[in-house]
Amino acid sequence: MYEIKFSRDVFNFLKKRNKNYQKKVVNSFDILAKNPFNDFFDIKPLINKKGHFRLRIGNYRFLYEIRGKELLIYCYKAGPRGDIYKK
Repeated sequence: MYEIKFSRDVFNFLKKRNKNYQKKVVNSFDILAKNPFNDFFDIKPLINKKGHFRLRIGNYRFLYEIRGKELLIYCYKAGPRGDIYKK
């Protein structure tokens, strides 16, 4: 099973959302921790970034990295579609 870590930005993003959405995100990442290559979710790999993926939950996207040797899923960015891919 993989460990899940959220960046401070993602944590602050989630704090601003309602409790139901927070639970939905946490439950989704808990399922990913068991099998990060699950076909159940809307996941796409990021182009030109090996090991980085995009997870869509509702109207928001979550960018995360899978670090296989550490058994870690690190979610580093969250936001709406228009803003998530900008640097």
